[in-house]
Amino acid sequence: EVHIVESGGGLVQAGESLRLSCEASGFTFGELAIAWFRQAPGKEREGVACIIINDRETTYADSVKDRFTISSESDKNTIYLQMNNLKPDDTALYYCAAPGLGPCGSISDKPRYFQSWGQGTQVTVSS
Repeated sequence: EVHIVESGGGLVQAGESLRLSCEASGFTFGELAIAWFRQAPGKEREGVACIIINDRETTYADSVKDRFTISSESDKNTIYLQMNNLKPDDTALYYCAAPGLGPCGSISDKPRYFQSWGQGTQVTVSS
């Protein structure tokens, strides 16, 4: 059974940073895609970043490139999303999803390709 727990959200001002954590288990951690999605009120769920650890593959949404970094700590079955220079438009509920059924380059923006989801962690950026 896949188990996913996110943490690290909070309220910050524009320009500040946050690091989200996703602890995941119940699948082969390094071999399958793990992704961050976000959903703001009234908007569709959006893929933010994706990683396949053993393939050294990472992808990012254009809106977060050069500001967000996805990384992993395999001995803790944890991935991170380092978010720098946060903007009010980054305000959303952030979800971790895994495992993904395909390479990040193909599925990072497709929620239906991810088997399990965490409960989400809220990120709020004030201007």
